[in-house]
Amino acid sequence: MGSAAPDPRWLAALRASAGQPPLRPRLPLALGPHLIGSVAPDCLEPIIGPPASLGPELLQRETGPEGPLWRVRGDGTLALQQIAQALREARVGRVAQQWRDEQLAVYDAHGQLLATVERGAVRLLGIATRAVHLVGRTADGRFWVQQRALDKATEPGRWDTMMGGMVTAADTVETALARETWEEAGIRLGALADLRRGGHLARRQPCPEDGGAGYVVEQLDWFQCTVPAGVQPLNQDGEVAQFLLLEPHQLLARLERNEFTTEAALILVAALDGP
Repeated sequence: MGSAAPDPRWLAALRASAGQPPLRPRLPLALGPHLIGSVAPDCLEPIIGPPASLGPELLQRETGPEGPLWRVRGDGTLALQQIAQALREARVGRVAQQWRDEQLAVYDAHGQLLATVERGAVRLLGIATRAVHLVGRTADGRFWVQQRALDKATEPGRWDTMMGGMVTAADTVETALARETWEEAGIRLGALADLRRGGHLARRQPCPEDGGAGYVVEQLDWFQCTVPAGVQPLNQDGEVAQFLLLEPHQLLARLERNEFTTEAALILVAALDGP
């Protein structure tokens, strides 16, 4: 990174932003005996009973030893799908806007798969997700970054790593890396050089788009690579507005102006500090 280094106060604020508590207290969300997320106390009330017809055999508010909680009952995937659909139809939070017809994995505290859930509902339900990012730089040290499409449901127009995407229920981290790199950047992994794991980080943040009704709990794996001369990212799925190639000092200036998503900023700061 040469003589350039992040402003310590900015860096401290960035790191703190990735570990924020909810904007208001939340109730635990359980699937059978397993805690899987959390919800704003009143967010599930609109889908209980008619017209949604979600009865206590599917979803019930209870009082346990540690206080009130919501419990999902029955087959986890089926129940969570019905809950997600009811939230969508009742237009609770931003479930309808974020609906993707894409299933994400729901794990217990030990990493065992319990069920799957519609991607559009995970933030409202506070269910933990997994994501993967790829930092791409040229042989001379410049960084490829992308601007998120202006019509994306979350953080439209913000800047990101060369590729960032969700790990679906059907994915491993490695298959998600390959798929998302093609969809977002139009590059096959075999065309990249020195592809390697960069690190792992976690973030917990209120969702900025819905006034705090949603809560992000996410584990991120990031990778880095060299993008050879003649290889340029070209979006395939309409979710990227543009790509830019930045010198390290240009990237740092944009980072400190808070133009990037929190997770991208944390990853790129780590990449700037590495080889």
